[in-house]
Amino acid sequence: MVLKSCCVYSVGVVSVLMLILGISLVLTSVFPHLVQSMVKKQVVLKNGTDAFEAWKDPPAHIYMQFYFFNLTNPQEVLDGERPAVVEIGPYTYREYRPMEQIDFQDNGTKVTAVNSKTYIFQHNMSRGPESDLIRTVNIPAMTVMERFKDNSLEANLISAYMRGTGEGLFTTRTVGELLWGYEDGLLKALKVLRPDLDDVFGLFYKNNASNDGEYVFFTGQQNSRDFSRVDTWKGERSLYTVYEEDVTVKGITGYRFVPPSSVFANLTVNPDNAGFCVPAGNCLGSGLLNVSVCKEGAPIIMSSPHFYQADEKFAQDIFGMTPNKEEHQTAIDINPLTGVVLQAAKRLQINVYVEQIPNFSQTGNVRTVVFPVAYLNESATIDDAAAKKLKGIGVQQNVVENIPFMLIGLAIIVGGIFMLLVCQQKVPESTTAERQPLLSS
Repeated sequence: MVLKSCCVYSVGVVSVLMLILGISLVLTSVFPHLVQSMVKKQVVLKNGTDAFEAWKDPPAHIYMQFYFFNLTNPQEVLDGERPAVVEIGPYTYREYRPMEQIDFQDNGTKVTAVNSKTYIFQHNMSRGPESDLIRTVNIPAMTVMERFKDNSLEANLISAYMRGTGEGLFTTRTVGELLWGYEDGLLKALKVLRPDLDDVFGLFYKNNASNDGEYVFFTGQQNSRDFSRVDTWKGERSLYTVYEEDVTVKGITGYRFVPPSSVFANLTVNPDNAGFCVPAGNCLGSGLLNVSVCKEGAPIIMSSPHFYQADEKFAQDIFGMTPNKEEHQTAIDINPLTGVVLQAAKRLQINVYVEQIPNFSQTGNVRTVVFPVAYLNESATIDDAAAKKLKGIGVQQNVVENIPFMLIGLAIIVGGIFMLLVCQQKVPESTTAERQPLLSS
């Protein structure tokens, strides 16, 4: 009986100890810290890791899609009416972007690299061939007219040349020409006077098989959540994003981050955008960034597609604009445990500032308008192999982090067994006590 009682109460002691241990593990977050430690070893930009190899040469397919706005009423626009456009696209390119000139810095906490990009046309994912024709603003002509508008003599000479060659405010070019470049007659004529002038124009001229400057990335060594995050580009701070909502990508939990509206806000809302007011103090309004200084004086204005999140008047000025969040928002989905990008979409629109210029009859009676030319959608989704690995890490996290709760549950079960054994131990004693008088008689 003594041995039996000792065993019973030992069960009780074990259940209490397991309960205390389980609660202690929950309160001290030992296992979540263990999971983070495991993740840090796997998710870091360091030679020899899978994460580094995937960052160096992304296995996920990256696509660049272009959508053009075809002008349907050119003569009416010259007469002062509202432009009407039809969206045509996508024209899809597979994007290859290996990291090159890699150099680790600051004791391995940062790494510099250039991101060379090559685009290969994907006919089966496109609306049509690169030979499709698009009618749009004649950007070289508009640029030249803006540059010489305050010099009457030169403006009249250029205008006369344009009339003689049939150059106008609008032009019809193939998709391939608009993207990758074509020899422009007006620029070629001006090259005689200015030999340093490039007579080839294209929205992405010289961007294929080239890089856009040096990036500095965080390796994730100090904080796994900073894994592969851009610190600077060409020495400047990168744009930031803010949390919007929880999402699920291929069965993996993610947090969606988007650029806040203040990124494209006007000077009164975001003073940091003062540099986009060209000339100084001349701000176009929220939702637009004037990048003409970066484009050799070309009146290029950047915005979100269809003027999403811009002042309403810009979309109202163009018939055919239908801004919506799902198709036109830039977003990046990140796994909160590892910091790995699950899905990303960068969407930007290229516009041209168009206005009537008295010295150039080619502008007719055109309204002052921010004219949409094209927008791009650069997107990627985590590949199946990487998604499988990430799911495995998620399963490990769930198992490891639930160990304390499983311990508490087991303690409760053992405690129940202890109570049952105690009750069973008391039943024979009471029965014996009741039978004793009968035996005496």
